[in-house]
Amino acid sequence: MLEEGLLADTNDAAKRSLYDITTFGEILIDFTWQGVNEDGQTLFAQNPGGAPANVAVAVAKLGGHTAFIGKAGKDMHGEFLKSVLEKENVETEGMLLDEKYFTTLAFVNIDENGERTFSFARKPGADTRMEKEEIDVDILDKTHIFHVGSLSLTEQPARDTTHYAIRRAKEKGSIISYDPNYRASLWKDEETAKKQMRSLVPYVDIMKISDEETKLLTDKESPEEATEILFRKGVKIIAVTLGSDGAYLYCKEGGVHIPGFVSKAVDTNGAGDSFWGGFLYCISKAGKRPEAFTMDELKEYVRFGNAVASLCVERKSAIPAMPELAQVEERMGR
Repeated sequence: MLEEGLLADTNDAAKRSLYDITTFGEILIDFTWQGVNEDGQTLFAQNPGGAPANVAVAVAKLGGHTAFIGKAGKDMHGEFLKSVLEKENVETEGMLLDEKYFTTLAFVNIDENGERTFSFARKPGADTRMEKEEIDVDILDKTHIFHVGSLSLTEQPARDTTHYAIRRAKEKGSIISYDPNYRASLWKDEETAKKQMRSLVPYVDIMKISDEETKLLTDKESPEEATEILFRKGVKIIAVTLGSDGAYLYCKEGGVHIPGFVSKAVDTNGAGDSFWGGFLYCISKAGKRPEAFTMDELKEYVRFGNAVASLCVERKSAIPAMPELAQVEERMGR
């Protein structure tokens, strides 16, 4: 149940919002494989990462007003991450640096096709230690769209904090956005992942999943079947990302496939986050309730997101590769 109080109309919420989009969850370091040196030693580059942080930056680069809520360690990595968000004009008042825990690290290997495999140092990572009392409600209560992932559900207390934040944001009239972003190695087992990832669906208005996550969320592999199930559960807009093939969109008018843009992938890290950042940017600027959008409007927003992602994968890393609005419009031929 939602906390007591009136559920504000989303249009009214948009008018009073200070932030177009606020994201909550993990922020971490991606140590990305860079090859070997002359002595045969493996080289890794320090890159800012974490899906919610990536989304916040993607929207900010396009011109949106964004905020990030979460926790990193008060260490060299946490200080670096906070400075990156500030440089990208993301509000960081809600980002805490905790002396008791270390910033989560992810070691990322990229194959010749740009695809990734992950190894995490998170035992525990600072991002999992966020308490609900530490949430900056001055930010949370004034955001048009509130976006979360599922990695904050892997451990306590971040799991309860995630549910608290979503309930509160929904009560205040925010549109709730969700990207499960499954990472198998961070869960006890697949059944636990399914249970926790599905626990947020009843609160969600708009949702992005990858074609690899459809079965985890719905027990159905095909995007067509999976999106219908999620829609019946109350999600009003669902996008399934299909890599270079674009995305499958489902809303009240049914489903449709929107092709992607041709690009030469160098690094797919952040591709889904950049796509969703582009889509959320369009939703935020429209200022409408999720159920009010037409298929034609949403198709154009997905096409915009596809363009953002196609530009992102042409450069290395995630946050440094996020494009600006002029670049996206050029890619779209505007």
